[in-house]
Amino acid sequence: MYIWPLKMESRIAIVDLGTNTFHLLIADVKGNQHHVVYRERKAVKLGKKGINKGLITEKALKRALIAIARFRTAIDNFNVTKVFAYGTSALRNASNQKEVISSIKENTGIEVNVISGDEEARLIYMGVRSAISLGNTKSLIIDIGGGSVEFIIGNKDDIYWKESFEIGAQRLLEGFHTHDPIRNEDLNALDEYFDHELGSLFKALEQHQPKTLVGSSGTFDTLSDIYCASKGIEKLTENTETPLSFQGFHETYKELIVRDREARMEIPGMIELRVDMIVVACTLINYIIKRYNFNDIRVSSYALKEGVLADIMKVNHTV
Repeated sequence: MYIWPLKMESRIAIVDLGTNTFHLLIADVKGNQHHVVYRERKAVKLGKKGINKGLITEKALKRALIAIARFRTAIDNFNVTKVFAYGTSALRNASNQKEVISSIKENTGIEVNVISGDEEARLIYMGVRSAISLGNTKSLIIDIGGGSVEFIIGNKDDIYWKESFEIGAQRLLEGFHTHDPIRNEDLNALDEYFDHELGSLFKALEQHQPKTLVGSSGTFDTLSDIYCASKGIEKLTENTETPLSFQGFHETYKELIVRDREARMEIPGMIELRVDMIVVACTLINYIIKRYNFNDIRVSSYALKEGVLADIMKVNHTV
């Protein structure tokens, strides 16, 4: 991915077209400094009913165009000078990718750059690194998207291993969570699926021995919200790292797998944006921590879009 150097001072917009959620971030950039002036997210469900067929459905495209048109209004109102828009797993694997991108450009004027899973993982690392102090010891960073899951092993200085797997929560939801509450046989089927798909992850864990699990945004944000609500902890919106513990995760997971959608919504801290996919996403987290021993767990509020911002600041600081 190449980022053109900006003028000395620029107001930019970063649009993350995720498989489940679209994000907009608007920031003023000067050299290697930035100030975020606006954030917005919309639950678009771009991959719904098409993710496992490699297709963006007509209904999903309509939802996408409505969301991006809303973003376009904000972009214009804030007098943005440059827009960076990125498509991830759903677009990456869609047979009608070109048609969708053309429709977005025609209707909103926004040109979408579809990035590889490897590049997505790198940008997530950049975002997490700008949110929390990773230190010298290695961490496993996990970003659970709707279409793909990115795993990155790194510390404050470098990435030692990274891989993107097309096993995101929308794919798992449509493939395995066919009963609500989820059945034990479906949980077992998920574990068997992860056994088949994640061999290279566990080889990397054995080789690099990370000590900390770092969850990036998304599902981990909601798990942190639930944890804070249960413990009476005030969670500030400006915090780039938020609380969670393994005990807190296990307590939440036990609740999630025995509740249906309506009952899950009653859990303090739950939001509708996550309520459908959180069961399968947490089953993946549970699978990993059952098979590998981490010392602690951390949650980064930053992910891909903040990684793009970090890249932009790095480019501008060196020109």
